[in-house]
Amino acid sequence: MKYLSYLFGGLSAAYAGYYLVLYLYRWEWQRALISGVLLLVIEGFLVCVLLLARMSRLENRLAEHDARVEEVRRRLEQSRQAAPERFRWLAARDRDGTGRTFVFIPVLMVAGAALSGVAFVVQKIAAATVRPGAERRLAGQLAALTAPPDPAPGAGRGAARLEDRPAVPPSRAGRKLTMLVATVAGVVALVLLRESLADATQTRPEALPDSAATTVVFRVEMRGEEPPQALELAAEDLWQTCRRSTAARNEQAFVRRLEDDVYAGVIRPALTSHDLMRLHGCVEDASTHRATARVLGEGQAEPRR
Repeated sequence: MKYLSYLFGGLSAAYAGYYLVLYLYRWEWQRALISGVLLLVIEGFLVCVLLLARMSRLENRLAEHDARVEEVRRRLEQSRQAAPERFRWLAARDRDGTGRTFVFIPVLMVAGAALSGVAFVVQKIAAATVRPGAERRLAGQLAALTAPPDPAPGAGRGAARLEDRPAVPPSRAGRKLTMLVATVAGVVALVLLRESLADATQTRPEALPDSAATTVVFRVEMRGEEPPQALELAAEDLWQTCRRSTAARNEQAFVRRLEDDVYAGVIRPALTSHDLMRLHGCVEDASTHRATARVLGEGQAEPRR
C-alpha cells in the first residue's frame, strides 16, 4: 500500500508539473495556477505518507524495545534470590518448630526491639519502592546488550544467524551501474530541458511575418440566460483584455461578429508566432462576466506587398 501511494503520488506530481509548465508556456495563467495548486497538494500528500511511514516505523521500534526491556526485567526477577530472614531472633519459633525463650536485659531488649522494628519498616519500604524502578532502569540499560530475538517459527530453519552475517555488506556492481546510468540520463535530460526552456522563453526579437494582419476566430459561451447584447459586450471585453497581453503594438485591433456566438478578431500589424501564441492562450484562459471563449482558428491574412 505504501509503494502504491508513492507510485500514485509520483505520477500525479509528474502530470501536474508537466501541465504547469505547458500552461505557462501557452500563457494560460488560470490553468497554470490550478496545476500549481494541484502540484502543491500532491506534494503535501507525499510528505504526509512519508511522515506516517516513519512514525509507524518508530512506533514499531519503540514497542520492540519495550518488549525487550520487559523480558530482561522478568529474567532479573526470576534470577533474584529470596530475601533472607534478617530478624530470626524476633520469631517465637525456629524453623524446626521448637520454641525458645530468650532472656535479655530489659534496656537492651527494649532498645533492640525498637531499632529492629524501625529497620524492618525501612527495609520493607525500600523493597517495595526502590527495587522495581531500579530493576526497570537496569533492564533498559541491558536491553541494548541483549542478542536479537530469535526468528519466528514460520521463518524456517534457513534464516541467517547474527554470527553468519558479514560485518560489511558486499558491494553490488549492478546497483552502481544503475546509479551511473541514472545519473548520466538525468544530466542529459537536464541539458535538453534547459535548451528547450531557453528556446521557449527567449526574448530576442522575432522576424515579422509576411502578412498585414492577424485573425483569430473564437466562440463565446456564457453561463445562464443572457441577452445577445451581453454576449457581444463580453466578447468585446475579452478581446480588448487579451490583445493587450501581447508584446507588439496593436493599436488597430477590432472584433466583429460572424454568427450567433462566433466572433473574429483582427490585429494590425500582424503578430509574430510568439505573440500569436500568447493571444491564443489568453483567449482560451480568460473569463469575464461569466463568459468563456474557445479559439476555433487563427492565422495571418492579407499578405504584404
